Amino acid sequence: MHTVVVGTSGVSASDVLAVARGGARVQLSEEAVTALAAAREIVDALAAKPDPVYGVSTGFGALATRHISPELRAQLQRNIVRSHAAGMGPAVEREVVRALMFLRLKTVCSGHTGVRPEVAQTMADLLNAQITPVVHEYGSLGCSGDLAPLSHCALALMGEGDAEGPDGVVRPAAELLAAHGIQPVELREKEGLALLNGTDGMLGMLVMALADLDTLYRSADVTAALSLEALLGTDRVLAPELHAIRPHPGQAASAANMLAVLKGSGLTGHHQDDAPRVQDAYSVRCAPQVAGAGRDTMAHARLVADRELASAVDNPVVLPGGRVESNGNFHGAPVAYVLDFLAIAAADLASIAERRTDRLLDKNRSHGLPPFLADDPGVDSGLMIAQYTQAALVSELKRLAVPASADSIPSSAMQEDHVSMGWSAARKLRTAVDNLTRVIAIELYAATRAVELREGLTPAPASRAVIDAVREAGVQGPGADRFLAPDLAAADAFVRDGRLLAAVEKVTGPLQ
Repeated sequence: MHTVVVGTSGVSASDVLAVARGGARVQLSEEAVTALAAAREIVDALAAKPDPVYGVSTGFGALATRHISPELRAQLQRNIVRSHAAGMGPAVEREVVRALMFLRLKTVCSGHTGVRPEVAQTMADLLNAQITPVVHEYGSLGCSGDLAPLSHCALALMGEGDAEGPDGVVRPAAELLAAHGIQPVELREKEGLALLNGTDGMLGMLVMALADLDTLYRSADVTAALSLEALLGTDRVLAPELHAIRPHPGQAASAANMLAVLKGSGLTGHHQDDAPRVQDAYSVRCAPQVAGAGRDTMAHARLVADRELASAVDNPVVLPGGRVESNGNFHGAPVAYVLDFLAIAAADLASIAERRTDRLLDKNRSHGLPPFLADDPGVDSGLMIAQYTQAALVSELKRLAVPASADSIPSSAMQEDHVSMGWSAARKLRTAVDNLTRVIAIELYAATRAVELREGLTPAPASRAVIDAVREAGVQGPGADRFLAPDLAAADAFVRDGRLLAAVEKVTGPLQ
């Protein structure tokens, strides 16, 4: 199995995906172990002094004014974990929790948190044993980090709370640790706080969303090209010289992808035939501009994610020279903003895809296709209600595009009086990505049927490859009405697992 080595300088997005989704093993580098030990010496020295140091010998948040005596400090660290593990609602997905744990370990290994090496090793041991703490949907405001979600993970390190084993069964964490020979940790000064204070949940979900959206944006270029073909549109609007004079890189990449799919098509360029039209509708003609803007938004989000992956997010932090300083680096605003930006882009991409689907089904705008792509219109309803489903998904995506990061609810007796809501932004983006996949799948279903109904005209080789592959995947072609939900589910799986892109790229080569 692939092993990811965690050092002091952060991790990559591919590392996060390997651990969260691929089950990769985690190993601490020698450099990280050395840095952990050095930072711990600083914390131990501060703990021995009479002067109060936040997180080491004081309470937390609005209770930071109390100096905690040495005999109560272990209890203090246990208590912060127990009291902060206050999440509610459904358990979040296993991949989210693994990303959360791995990214907290990344910060711990930076040597800026003061956590002992044995605590970091236990975090790695849980990941390697495929023990996944139960983390709940609600409980994070995205400031002072994802406190409740991280607390549920820290609770499992202590042998408390519930966790999911490698078999998917939820059991008491103590049982799972014992079954894998893992000794629960006894937290010392600063360690409870250090395990809770980061943007790790929202960051992990951002990294995974970017990976999913990378696939979906290329898939949307393919379905847009298929719709353009089915509508007998012109590919002249995709010419590179047109996009060069408005040099947004995402737009040029999207147009190039559509051109690659349409190469050799016998359906394009018929816009002057029976019902001449000077220009295609915006949903067809402006597909690269909309998808390209989303791509450029992703590029900005990726830059933010990369910076955050290289960060050590904790409060207080151990700095070179032995200083321990309070700070505000745990605030989730940078990550929260781009999570919201991506939800807006996803909603708009879904919206333009739905407009193309609706055009394919409307006999007044489809340039000769049967109403609703039905076999016997009137007796058959065709894809009428598939478009309803798509419209419902798009409406939901628009609601999910309302930014979470524009909100703030003060907490902790007004000590934490401005929060990011980044976790909430991440949770709704995951739903948006799921729904966008379904929207693209419905356009794929409609466009492939419409292309096949253009008798006597030959689609592009890449389009033909998609049609053949999607039919082999169990998505049926034109014909009389049938139970439609299984077809839509098969189309969704075909997009979601990358088979759509694989079919196209066998002909076109890698899309951008």
